[in-house]
Amino acid sequence: QVQLVESGGGLVQAGGSLRLSCAASGSILRIDLMGWYRQVPGKQRELVAVISSGGTTNYLDSVKGRFTISRDNAKNTVYLQMNSLKPEDTAVYYCNANVVVRIVPLSYWGQGTQVTVSS
Repeated sequence: QVQLVESGGGLVQAGGSLRLSCAASGSILRIDLMGWYRQVPGKQRELVAVISSGGTTNYLDSVKGRFTISRDNAKNTVYLQMNSLKPEDTAVYYCNANVVVRIVPLSYWGQGTQVTVSS
């Protein structure tokens, strides 16, 4: 079984920063793509940033230049550094990882962490 545990959410004023962490644990052979998604009530979950095992990244247009995704493969951990936060960044942030336990990668999700940006 694989678990993703997130931390680092909270309340911050506009213009502030937060750093989210997500650690994967369990019977892990390899982790391929890792990413962060976010969701607000009444809207679909959207992709914020992804990073490959080799470090290639991709971002939602609205967070480019403000958010940075990184990972520590030795620790099976992915991070999201969020700077210059805006009220519209308020959402529940979810970690996702494509984890190879035996042969094929399976998608796992964290429990979500609330990020609230006040104006």
